[in-house]
Amino acid sequence: MFFNNQLEINTLSLRLLAGLGDAVCSLIERERSLLFAHSAKQLHSRTKERVNAQAQAQDLDRLLQFLNEQELSLVHRATNLKSNNYRKVGQPTARKATAYEVLLGYLYLTDLSRLKELMTFLDKEDKSTEPE
Repeated sequence: MFFNNQLEINTLSLRLLAGLGDAVCSLIERERSLLFAHSAKQLHSRTKERVNAQAQAQDLDRLLQFLNEQELSLVHRATNLKSNNYRKVGQPTARKATAYEVLLGYLYLTDLSRLKELMTFLDKEDKSTEPE
């Protein structure tokens, strides 16, 4: 995208990566919901179900076993960030959600194919657990 090299990306704060990751997560979930939504209101509602701290923390838990060493290190550092918005979901959930957003933001800037690979895994797992 706009960054020329890995060094520039590594100078970004984890909070900035989380902000970007939040937007990436929202965009991915909106894209997923397009096929099922029949109105903008329904698109927003379906997206809101998936873009929240609880869902993001669960997604991170499901991905942990598939992350490489560098990604795990990033997630670990991001989990240690102090969280301010945890009143509704609790601090551990909020920290995991932030770490998930950091991971998405980082992969968006560094490796879109890896981002897609992880999102495809989550998508397949979601479909396998849906009631018929």
